[in-house]
Amino acid sequence: MLALLRLLVIAVFIPCSFIAGFLLCLVRPFHGDNVRVIGSWYASMSRIFGVKLVIEKDESIISGEPAVYIANHQNNYDIFFLPGALQRNTVSLGKKSLKWIPFFGQLYWLSGNILIDRGNRKKAMATITKTTEKLKKGGLSLWMFPEGTRSYGRGLLPFKTGAFHTAANANIPVIPVVMSDTHKCIKLNRWDNGTIYIKMLAPQLLDASMSVRQYADHFHEVMNETLTQLNERS
Repeated sequence: MLALLRLLVIAVFIPCSFIAGFLLCLVRPFHGDNVRVIGSWYASMSRIFGVKLVIEKDESIISGEPAVYIANHQNNYDIFFLPGALQRNTVSLGKKSLKWIPFFGQLYWLSGNILIDRGNRKKAMATITKTTEKLKKGGLSLWMFPEGTRSYGRGLLPFKTGAFHTAANANIPVIPVVMSDTHKCIKLNRWDNGTIYIKMLAPQLLDASMSVRQYADHFHEVMNETLTQLNERS
């Protein structure tokens, strides 16, 4: 019964959020802060899942300052928890095919997120170059999932280097964002699904002391250690 009630609430919330999001984007299309505003609506739904969401932010992080945020990517619940950590003027990078998903894709595009054509390397590189220029000019941050896919309980998967190339080329810091495990931890028929922790680590500017690949491995190690610590607390 509880699971059915939760699903009904979600079924009402999603179309309502699409309508409100479209109205917001019509007033200010592609605005840099649309994603954070809409994301905050989804993060507020964590209570519907019986989850207490605790977000711990390093005091050196200044909301609105350009950075590349890298987060672990677990499953479809991410959309209801991770947006709580979004900072001002942050957009995400997604595959171009998302644009054609009814309602969601159009809202994703209009809200200011960046779409990349992974099937066309030349176009993909052009998009990355244009994004890097925007990051250099300031006022915009980028949210990326360096694993490149959902982990579905397989632990923190190996990192691709795209996020680190982008941060290095734009000369802006990387900010790791780690969320404790949610895979098989959320049961819709259970009233209390415990605490989900999201920890935002200190910004780190990349320099020539390590290669991009070494930085990817370094951040993977740091985030994996943090994930283990958060899971012990959950």
